[in-house]
Amino acid sequence: MLLGGWTALLLLASPPSAVARQAAQTTVELRSYNLKPGTRDEFHRLVVATLPLLERWKIDVVGYGPSTHDSISYLLIRSFRSIEDRERLEASFYDSREWLEGLRERVLALVESYTTVVLPLDSATVDGLRSGLLRHRR
Repeated sequence: MLLGGWTALLLLASPPSAVARQAAQTTVELRSYNLKPGTRDEFHRLVVATLPLLERWKIDVVGYGPSTHDSISYLLIRSFRSIEDRERLEASFYDSREWLEGLRERVLALVESYTTVVLPLDSATVDGLRSGLLRHRR
């Protein structure tokens, strides 16, 4: 029994196989916003207004919308080919005149704080998120 326990521990601690690394080819960013009280509807409207801009900058928005657990949380999920792709596309987008002179100030004025988590996911999982309840209609 102890040997079985150690075997399981070693399997969990082992690096992912080549097959697992190949399946996890998409870099997904989960961004959770804490908004100022009473601003979530306006924030959602601004996110929807920003979607065409993100599309022009080739940033794939997988899902977005208010959290169901409180009245100030909001989630944005974006997908990239790689970490490097994410860094390049976000830098280009956030430095663009279109963002800086457009909705940037209005969006940031509604945000208290945000947390970003970036992780590799396989395309089937990303497709599941995309077709799930997280993506709200425009």
